[in-house]
Amino acid sequence: MVLAAAHRSSADCGAALEKLCGTYWYPIYAYIRRRGHNAHEAQDLTQEFFARLLQKDFLRGVAPEKGKFRAFLLAACKHFLSNERDRRRAKKRGGQRLGFSLDFITAEKRIGSEPADPSTPEKHFERCWAFTLLNHVLDRLEEECRRSGKGRLFDQAKVFFTGETSGTSYSAVAAELGMTEGTARVAVHRLRRRYRELLREEIVNTIDDPKEIDDEIRSLFAALGS
Repeated sequence: MVLAAAHRSSADCGAALEKLCGTYWYPIYAYIRRRGHNAHEAQDLTQEFFARLLQKDFLRGVAPEKGKFRAFLLAACKHFLSNERDRRRAKKRGGQRLGFSLDFITAEKRIGSEPADPSTPEKHFERCWAFTLLNHVLDRLEEECRRSGKGRLFDQAKVFFTGETSGTSYSAVAAELGMTEGTARVAVHRLRRRYRELLREEIVNTIDDPKEIDDEIRSLFAALGS
């Protein structure tokens, strides 16, 4: 999809690339910050990077690592930063028009709340990517539940597939929702299954070969634990 967007062979490819960038821009911003740039510089560089990324000439100039969109995105960012060594140019940047918004205020709060991380910027990028992807899947599941009138179920059940159970039990969920414990277990099981389906669906959009889905899931959870 990314390579097709470079040649603009389909109008849908450019829109799909823009959507992916709009979803996964934060790991790139966090990566640039970890490379030693202050918030102002990183904001300018991030906007400039994505503005160029969405131009076919820039895409053609990048030799992407085949397979995963996150690997391509990181390689493209490194390529971009290597050509942006003169930091005085940052003063001339800004005002780039993108088809998606970049909430830098929230991004800075997120960076400030993250625990100290001695890992390399690349490993930090992988971890941020994994968190961003899983949170995006969770947001999609919540949206589905609220549209179908299952918002209360989602609120009570999400702890079972985010690893934050901390004392929450099926009996407590059942009592809160006015159902039997058995019914609660079935409802939570269905939501967890749907969560896994959405996760696989999201990953398909970011890899070259659908056969790599399971490997990508393993690598993402490995990044979270690293």
